[in-house]
Order: sequence, then C-alpha cells, then structure tokens
Amino acid sequence: MPQSGLPDLIVEPVVRAALAEDLGSQGDITGRAVIPPGTRTRAQLAAREGGVVSGLAVAALAFRLVDPALRVVPRSADGAACTPGEVLMTVDGDAAAILAGERVALNFAARLSGIATATAALVAETAGTAARITCTRKTTPGLRALEKRAVLDGGGFNHRFSLSDAILIKDNHIAAAGGIGAVLSAARAAASHMVRIEIEVDRLDQIEEVLAAGGADAVLLDNMETATLRAAVGMIAGRLVTEASGGMTPGRVREVAATGVDYISSGAITHSAPALDLGLDV
Repeated sequence: MPQSGLPDLIVEPVVRAALAEDLGSQGDITGRAVIPPGTRTRAQLAAREGGVVSGLAVAALAFRLVDPALRVVPRSADGAACTPGEVLMTVDGDAAAILAGERVALNFAARLSGIATATAALVAETAGTAARITCTRKTTPGLRALEKRAVLDGGGFNHRFSLSDAILIKDNHIAAAGGIGAVLSAARAAASHMVRIEIEVDRLDQIEEVLAAGGADAVLLDNMETATLRAAVGMIAGRLVTEASGGMTPGRVREVAATGVDYISSGAITHSAPALDLGLDV
C-alpha cells in the first residue's frame, strides 16, 4: 500500500466525508441498476499527462472504505514522477464497488498530484541555490493536512499548519499593536521557548526597526522587487531567517532564489494548482 506519510486516523475522516457526500442517501443507484450483482473486474488508475504523483494512498483508502475486499495495488508512489499513460494503481474486485469509489479517489489523487506537480515546478527553479519552496495556509478548508503533504511530495517544505504553530506578525498586527518595536516586545513576552516569531515587512526601513528591536527569529519580505530583496538579505546578513513572498510565479522564482533568501513561499501551489489529469479505466 502506498504511504501518504499521514496516519489513517487523520486521513480517514476526510475521505469518509467525501464518500458520504458523493454516495448520498441511496448510494450509487446507477451501478446498482446496471451492473449485475457479483460482477468482478479490474480497473487501472492512470496518468493522462506527466507530473508528480501525490494522493495515491488517499485514493486507495477511498476504495477500501467503499469495499474492504477490493484489492488495491500501487504501481507508483507518492512523490514519484509519472508519464502520460503510466498506470499508477490497479483495483480488483466488485465492479459496482470500484465505480462507487471512482470519483472520490480520482478527485483526491488528481487534486493532490496537481499540487505536487506545481510545487515541483517551483523547486526546479531553485536549483543551485539554498532557497527552499514552502507553502502557506491558503489551502482548501478541511484538506490542509493532505495538501501540505502534497507539497512535500513535490519537493517543497511546509509553513505553519495553523495559527497555533508559530507567531507570524503581519502588517495588520503591527498597525493594531502600535508599531514594530511594541509588537515584537509583546510577542517575545508571550512566546514560550518552543515558539518561533516571524514578522512581515515590505520596506527596507522596517528591517532596520526589526533588527534594532530584537525578538524576531525570521522576517517575511513581502511583495518586494528583486533588487529590494537582495538589499534586504544583505542588511539582515544571516541574523534572521528570510522568507520572500508575493507573486512567486515560475518565471520569477529563479531570480528571487538567487538573492540569497532562505525560503520562498507560494500560496498558488495550493490554492491555484490545476488538477493533474488522471483517469480510471475498467
């Protein structure tokens, strides 16, 4: 069975909810009407375009929850590259059960593979640099754990999973709390020794304030031009972890990575990644 890196305890409620939504109150009335009871078949889940695979374990779980007797055999693995026509998984067993789970399994695998593929495209742009691609909290409600796992499958890294993971001070926090010095002082006083503090800036003069105030572990360089990013990295000189964010398209990531930033965050790899074209054929 392919390993998603996530325990079924986390994944199963999400998949059960998706199956309940799709099967409705009466189950698959089409399959029940047209497929003779006891009909057995084999189906192949295949890639119709190239990309990076993710969500195979989730798709397999969808089939198993519909019918534990189905035999699901992976032919690839999450995080692997795939080519058009490549068979990623086979499913043997009751035909009606396979077709009842088909759409949910494909929805998960296509969505998550799309995220992994989009992530891998940005990661490729950082080759030869120390920059790492990371995601954000711009995820589909209820699917964050799965989508962030897909980012890892694409070679990226995860930002915080929730508001409780770390202190990330943004522009609105600064405005509401009375300025950079005040907000950093309050954050450091409230943070435990296990909690890191990151602060967002969009101007070079704010970096001077951050460095003077102390208390931050990382700085988020938001919506800066490439030349400004390079200057910001020089000012910080390794004293803080640097993260660049805002408009990180494949065409721009390479030049941003070359500025020396530690991380490049992208919301698009989760909220706007196109699904990878996958299909299930009996």
